[in-house]
Amino acid sequence: MLYSNSNHEENSDDKSVIRCIFFSEFHHIAGPKITCQVPDNYVSKDIFDNVSVYIIPKAQLQRSTLTVTLRDCKILGFPVKIDNKKYARNAFYFNLCFVCDAEARTVHYEPVVKKMSDFLMALEVENGFLSSVSDDKTRLTEMLRQVMNDLNSHNMCTLTEGTMTTHLKVVRLAAEPKPVLDHQVPVFLVNRDTFCSDQWDLTTQQVLPYIDGFNHVARIAAEADVENNLVKSCVQNLVYYGVVTLIPIFQYCNVYTTTSKLGTLAENSDLQRRCVNYVSKSCRQPAHLRDIYRMYASMTHGTSVRDLCQRLNPQNLMINERKLVQFGLIEGLIRRVYKYPIYLKGSFIDIDENGEDCKSDPIYKYFTGAYSLDEICCNTGQSVAQIDDIIEKDANVVVLFK
Repeated sequence: MLYSNSNHEENSDDKSVIRCIFFSEFHHIAGPKITCQVPDNYVSKDIFDNVSVYIIPKAQLQRSTLTVTLRDCKILGFPVKIDNKKYARNAFYFNLCFVCDAEARTVHYEPVVKKMSDFLMALEVENGFLSSVSDDKTRLTEMLRQVMNDLNSHNMCTLTEGTMTTHLKVVRLAAEPKPVLDHQVPVFLVNRDTFCSDQWDLTTQQVLPYIDGFNHVARIAAEADVENNLVKSCVQNLVYYGVVTLIPIFQYCNVYTTTSKLGTLAENSDLQRRCVNYVSKSCRQPAHLRDIYRMYASMTHGTSVRDLCQRLNPQNLMINERKLVQFGLIEGLIRRVYKYPIYLKGSFIDIDENGEDCKSDPIYKYFTGAYSLDEICCNTGQSVAQIDDIIEKDANVVVLFK
């Protein structure tokens, strides 16, 4: 990896781990009860009694994934009913439940709970594994402990009981990425030299060589000779799988400002090492961390990259300013300050006798405050200097920085 990104670390959120697994069943006399749980007594009797109607629900909710969120925990289950005249009341009801923190995201555990419930159901149908007359549930307790430990440690577990085996695996689902825009720049999050492109479709393979961390989507489409929307779909797919992320276009007239995460660079030795390796012009003569930090700290509102280079001369400091900005954006150490032109419609000099806006230049339709200068440049094909010139000459156009 060139650098780590917390959004792509599977186990970065400790709250998402499984805190407890319990097995509940319906007793024909005592009603719903917890037969065994790991660790013992994690879910108290009072808490269980309050939610038991959802743990052993009515027939309409059987074989449905149910999630109950309480103040301190979230219970995920998949209630099962086995019809057979050998059971009291002609049916056996049970529910295997995972317990996580109340604010944890548990959607990735839903297929695991269902698959393990089906495995237990098969064991019960085969040899009465769950409903045996004996109250000794030692083997089931061992099974629950193994599942919790293995899933928390390795995100996978293999269970074998007699001649039956099941394989459980947690597949964490990433959030659907936002739509990709023409002016955004894809940059690799993995080492390009070790990246295997053969696993991707032909269109993606055609696009990959033009992703260099500086080409925006519209330029990639033009250079790769691929239809624009196809490139966006390819890039969106790469973002979903954590292969690339998106950053703004680099230009020397751009303005950046630091974020609260910059302090991490002064404390995290691993981040320091990766930063120096990434932004240095030469591996033989790496840049000094203090110079890198000073350049980041000097990024403020009103100071462009050009101003910064003229004042600090990154070339003499062995710093590649383009890579410096790129690394800072990816790691969240800095953010781009965008310019949004706004045309103040209604000025008496821009209204004709019919009350219509008499501006003929089509670029003015983008001066609404909803389009950044990057978007306007991509949509119109004009340079930043050309658009800045229009803004400077028109007193009715103001610029919002954010």
